[in-house]
Amino acid sequence: MTTDVTISDRAARRIGEILKGEGAGAMLRISVEGGGCSGFQYKFDIDHARTDDDLVIEQESAVVLVDSASQPFLAGSQVDFVDDLIGASFRVNNPNATASCGCGTSFSI
Repeated sequence: MTTDVTISDRAARRIGEILKGEGAGAMLRISVEGGGCSGFQYKFDIDHARTDDDLVIEQESAVVLVDSASQPFLAGSQVDFVDDLIGASFRVNNPNATASCGCGTSFSI
């Protein structure tokens, strides 16, 4: 299994737009926390500091951080940005998830 986390072109563009308004050195941190209706949930935060064990993904003007505890849960995932009838949001296409909730923000493995 791959440990890479990838960012789609759509997501990179949207992340870059968001980070422009957050000041110099802003990065998007993606993490996995316990909770949600399926056991785990994705969390998206703006961060201005990275740690030595962060996975750093840079694409276009987007800089994404994944902490070491979340990396195994996100291994092989792609982060995408979708704009559909239910709204615009980031969506994580996670091959490790065995089930997810209807809204796509929580998952189980």
